[in-house]
Amino acid sequence: MSSVPSVAVVIPAYNEEDTVPAVILAALTLTPEVIVASDGSTDLTAQAARRAGASVVELSRNAGKGPALKAALQAARADYVVMLDADLVGLTREHLDILLAPVLSGKLDMCIGIFDGGGLITDLGNKLTPHLSGQRACSRQWLLRVPHLGEERWPEPAITAALKEQGARWDYVELTGLGQVMKEKKRGFWKGAKYRTRMYIDLFGFKRRKKKAEKGA
Repeated sequence: MSSVPSVAVVIPAYNEEDTVPAVILAALTLTPEVIVASDGSTDLTAQAARRAGASVVELSRNAGKGPALKAALQAARADYVVMLDADLVGLTREHLDILLAPVLSGKLDMCIGIFDGGGLITDLGNKLTPHLSGQRACSRQWLLRVPHLGEERWPEPAITAALKEQGARWDYVELTGLGQVMKEKKRGFWKGAKYRTRMYIDLFGFKRRKKKAEKGA
């Protein structure tokens, strides 16, 4: 008799005390193994996550989504993981099943979720840069072996590079009705816009950093 593959949900989070509980509650409908990595949060993210039912790993300082994701993966024990952002709005069990199904069936090595109908701005951003989506499902061990995963503040470019270089099978699925809270709303317009600009500068600088690291190797 073949065993049923185990699944964990991993959620990197930085100052997301308002939104992370709802994400956790949706994730718990899929699996009891829900792990939040609080990335040096200065609010009550860790406490809110524990109250919602998640296991929590706390980073002592804000190191970035990559190190937080790696810490959550190392704390997990499941065969497969669903990676989620902590500021999602409208997450349901159906979204999680849609992400997981192609991976568990063996059709894909990684499935990446794209917002559809969750909000004009978040939908547009996701569809213009789908490779930067934080909603993904794959093997936990594969994700842990992604080069530079724990070094990059934003890990999505490193994951995409590994998918291409390793000839992995990956594709996108639409997650209808799912969106996220805009940074400008969470942090205030100007502070949020500054944060978003820095994020994109860092994201699009990955190839340059990767080439520099390869030359130095």
